[in-house]
Amino acid sequence: MPDTTSSPSELPNAARDGRLSYAIFQLARAHRGHAAAMLRALNLHPGQELLLMQLFDHDGRTQAELLERAGLDHSTVSKSLRRMQEAGLLTREPAPYDRRVMVVSLTDAGRALREPIADLWRTLEQISVRDLTPDQIEMFTTCARTIEKSVRDHGRQPPVA
Repeated sequence: MPDTTSSPSELPNAARDGRLSYAIFQLARAHRGHAAAMLRALNLHPGQELLLMQLFDHDGRTQAELLERAGLDHSTVSKSLRRMQEAGLLTREPAPYDRRVMVVSLTDAGRALREPIADLWRTLEQISVRDLTPDQIEMFTTCARTIEKSVRDHGRQPPVA
């Protein structure tokens, strides 16, 4: 796999005033690509593991709960759940209290992915932090959460007229 890291002098001109954002984009792309390759070995698509992890913690969540907790968009969740149901990893059934509400439950095959997914995330973490100190990991995690909150909060602001 080619090295796609960029030093500030290698940034595209249009990104020179957005070095941090460009670095985040490059990091997210590299991390997601590696995670996707690892997930393919489990016959999963990116994002499906996030839904499964929510179900590992609390089986029988509604589709709306999964949508909110996984932080994915509606169409991604619907498509992922359909694919996982077709693969025999989960079931979706109307809730007894409201037939419009879909309750998502793991099958035995879905439950069997708990440890392989935990191992995958452990391995991905080890790869990601290999050259970082514990203090750098903590600082990066704090900064990443702060940036995420800032971006999310900005997205919630009403458009300026």
